[in-house]
Amino acid sequence: MENFPVIDMRKLNTEEKPVTMEIIKDACENWGFFELVNHGISLELMDTVEKLTKEHYRKCMEQRFKEMVETKGLESAQSEINDLDWESTFFLRHLPVSNISEIPDLDEDYRKVMKEFALELEKLAELLLDLLCENLGLEKGYLKKVFYGSKGPNFGTKVSNYPPCPKPELIKGLRAHTDAGGIILLFQDDKVSGLQLLKDGQWIDVPPMRHSIVINLGDQLEVITNGKYKSVMHRVIAQTDGNRMSIASFYNPGDDAVIFPAPALVKEDETNEVYPKFVFDDYMKLYVGRKFQAKEPRFEAMKSMESPSINLGPIATV
Repeated sequence: MENFPVIDMRKLNTEEKPVTMEIIKDACENWGFFELVNHGISLELMDTVEKLTKEHYRKCMEQRFKEMVETKGLESAQSEINDLDWESTFFLRHLPVSNISEIPDLDEDYRKVMKEFALELEKLAELLLDLLCENLGLEKGYLKKVFYGSKGPNFGTKVSNYPPCPKPELIKGLRAHTDAGGIILLFQDDKVSGLQLLKDGQWIDVPPMRHSIVINLGDQLEVITNGKYKSVMHRVIAQTDGNRMSIASFYNPGDDAVIFPAPALVKEDETNEVYPKFVFDDYMKLYVGRKFQAKEPRFEAMKSMESPSINLGPIATV
């Protein structure tokens, strides 16, 4: 079994940069996932985020989750449950406009820390997009410009807890799916595992590592790279022991961003241009009802809706 790709970001500033860039390239082409260490985000900040997230779950979310389980009779289920996930979540929006101040039940310390953490993740996401540009032979800043639209990118965080589950064989923590957006940055529990990705027909564990950030690529990067990079099916397996924390931040295109294969990655005769051109928000509207289905029919549906009048703007010539 191949080793899960782990990237030491410090090596990007040393003579080991070429080897490290090659590992990133291979991860994007063959895994759709990789794990970052020495990524520049304060470990003390990460520890505080973890501590306050777990405190918030115990104080504000745990009882609600137990009531939901009881109401839906999940603990007494006898057959597989395919329309629910064993997770407790809430969402934070950072860009284009933050809603952190509007979320009820968050302590001020927690709000402040999550804002700080989001700023660090935003910087890391934009650095990663430029590293992908470098590997793809695209001009620096190309992906960020495509994502920008008219109002900037969408950036938000899904804060999840996966409590102990009495019947993990009957219900998933989170059903298998690919992510709709751009690049996803995950701060996950380093003690309780559960995240798996599908590679070569097999489910592979994403190893929990202390203070790492797990990266995965969304559907939009598959389209922009014309299939060179892939978004990959992944899921969360519920566990009988331990409460798994997951803080996933999604750096996505703006609502009106036009997504299409980068011209530099399409052969001149266009015979390999297989991905559609669409407005990101239109894709999201389709995705909502088809999240837990294969991505290919979504791409085909967007192709059938494709309008030649979509204005690519100046980005097409970047």
